[in-house]
This record gives sequence, structure tokens and C-alpha cells, in this order.
Amino acid sequence: MTKKSPIALAALLLAVGTASLSLMPHQAFAQSAASAAASTPQNTVRAEMGKPFAEIEKLITAKQFPQALEKIKELNAFEKKTPYEEFSIQRMFAVVASNTGNTELLASSFDAMINSSFLSMAEKIKFSEGMAGTYYNEKKYDLAKKWALRNLELDKNNKQITELLPRIMYLQEDFAGAVKELNLQLQASDLANNVPSFDMLHLMISCHLKTKDMAGYTSILERMVAHYPKKEYWGDLLYRVVGKPTFAERLRLDWYRLLLKTDNLEEPAQYVEMAELALMAGLPHEAKQIVEAGYTANMLGTGKDAAKHKPLRDKVTKQAAEDAKSMEAGDAAAKSAKTGIGMVNTGYNYVVYGQFEKGIALIEQGIAKGGLKAPEEAKLHLGMAYLQSGNKAKAAEIFKTIQGTDGAADLGRYWLLVR
Repeated sequence: MTKKSPIALAALLLAVGTASLSLMPHQAFAQSAASAAASTPQNTVRAEMGKPFAEIEKLITAKQFPQALEKIKELNAFEKKTPYEEFSIQRMFAVVASNTGNTELLASSFDAMINSSFLSMAEKIKFSEGMAGTYYNEKKYDLAKKWALRNLELDKNNKQITELLPRIMYLQEDFAGAVKELNLQLQASDLANNVPSFDMLHLMISCHLKTKDMAGYTSILERMVAHYPKKEYWGDLLYRVVGKPTFAERLRLDWYRLLLKTDNLEEPAQYVEMAELALMAGLPHEAKQIVEAGYTANMLGTGKDAAKHKPLRDKVTKQAAEDAKSMEAGDAAAKSAKTGIGMVNTGYNYVVYGQFEKGIALIEQGIAKGGLKAPEEAKLHLGMAYLQSGNKAKAAEIFKTIQGTDGAADLGRYWLLVR
């Protein structure tokens, strides 16, 4: 039986938050701007401007910012100001603006200061970063993006701003632009052999959902289960596999195996169906393991259908015991058959019993003998056998050879992601 995905991951991921990014609060602007003169060339202002400057400094020290602002405006009206005088006035504007929360004035002041020759490169980077963060916090995303891009022109390796930029674009509803930026970050992360951050992948998933790019969504979801393997992510990913129109029903037991491995069997009927499929595949020992797992999870032996579960338990137990006694005979019959189908099936049965070397050898011989109705499924089982034996490298090699769109290639790839 198939049911819809038991989780609402897609809906939840649409709600990307606008958490504050405290790059540089206003008070920090004030401190940075007030100390900027220490790193400037030893320039001076004209004598007639000295007194107004001193008065302004006193007003700022006394936190009389409205009065200080009026004095600065008067000083700014002086004609033929030197570059250093212009810079000093803008610095005063910045101090007042940062203490009064006047972001527009702060931005214009910083713009002028950054364009001057009196700030060090480190200060220019810090101030532009601060403006990007401030506008982001104020939800003025167009201006936040402008300052973020300006900062990256000064420091292309600024990690905070690099991560902030696609979030700004997302909030501007420029989802395609955000994905482009995030893909660049993801490529850089891959080249550096780093694990991509949860926030990066989370934002990419949300962007793909917004643009209804399900292929992109699934590709990032695969990365999520690889690095942040929550049960819910696995459930969403696996239900997408079985939901594809090209999925082959003969692979349903393999699909169930991954559901069981990732703790995504959530109904008694799923345990029952999986066990019955294992019996049909000639794997009674695996059917017994499935039923026992259902009892351990309190999915079987309880509820309205509890009475039906005991006969199933008795059945798989009996057939598993009989199978263990007849395996050698089945082995001989499989080898004498005209096709390799029996060898592949018997080989995987040995794997279920933990006899990996013998099972793998039989599966490989069966594939080589040929006559298989589903050769890609046989490759899937061979890869799974190697994986269970502890040889992940060989399993990966086998899984890469699986072709087609029936689901075998997807399942093989996902087995490699299971931790």
C-alpha cells in the first residue's frame, strides 16, 4: 500500500524566517566612527571651523544629538571645504545618526566616508558590512542588497555578507537570483570539501519550492539527508521515489527496506505488506525480521488488527526455519537453472542470513549467467549486499552502473546516504 508523505516538510520549508543579523548595531557605528580619526592622515581643519567642531563634540558628549545635528548642518554649509573637513563633518553626521537611529543619514555619511581617502580598507569593509546588516534588520531589502554588493566589491571573501546576500534576495522574492548565489556557495563548499551549512540547504530548498522546481528541491533534499539526516527528510525523499510514474512495483520491497532503515514505517499495514512481499520474494528469514521489528516498534501485536498479526508471526517463523534447512538444496537448483535469476535470488537470501561472501558470489554469478528479467534490480541487490558486508566503496561502484528510471538507480544512490 502507498500513502501520501506523512510529513508536511514542503509546507514548513516555505516559511523562511527573517531573523536579525547583528553585523554592526548603531552603537558600534558610533564607536567606530568616533575613533576613525586615529587612523586618518594628520590633517587639520581651518581655524574658523575649529570652534564649531569643538562645540559639536561637547554636544555629542552630552548626548544632545538634535542640537549637535543642527550645528553640523551649519558647519556643512561652509564653502570650499577641504577633503579632510568634508570627511570630518561626515564622521560627525555618522556619530549623531548612529545614536539617533537615523539610518538614511548614516548611510549617506558612510557612503561619503568610504569614498574618501581617510578610511582604511578594513574600516570601509566594516562600515559597508554594517550598513547591509542594518538595512536587513530594518527590512529595507533593496538597500541591504546594495550595501551587501558594495561590501563584496571591497571584500569578496566576506563570509557573513556572502551568506546574507541570497537571504536578502529571497526576501525580495528574487528566488532565481538567490538560487544562483547559493549554487555558487555550494560549489565553493564542494571544492573545499566542506559540509554545506544547514541554513544554506534549507534556504535552497525553500527557493526551489517557491519556483516549483521539484527536481532542484529533490537534489537538495538528497544533500539534506546526507548531512542532516532527520527522519522527516528521509520520509519526504522516499515518498517522492515511489510517487514517480516510472517507479516499478517490483521494487516496492526495496523501497520498504529503506523506509524501515530510516524509521519511516509508520503503520502496522506497512509492516504486514513488507513481510508478505519478502515471503513472495522467497526471503522468509527477512520476513521474520520485518515482523519482529514491527513487534518491537509496537506496530504489530496491538490495535484492532492485533489478532491478525500472530498468525503472520507464526507463518514467517515456520517458513524461516524450513528455509534454513533447505538452503543448500536451493543453492544447487539455482546453479543448474538455465538463467541466473535463481542464483541472484538465492544469493541475496544468503546475504539476509549474514553469509555475505557466499551470497555476493552467487549474485555475481547469476548476473554473469544472464537471462534476467530485471538486471538493474539485480545490480541494486548486489550493491546492497556489498554495503551490508561493509564494503561501501564496492557498493558505490555497483550502484553507479544502474541505469533506467524505474527507481533502482534512485534507491541505490540513497542507500549510500544512509548513516
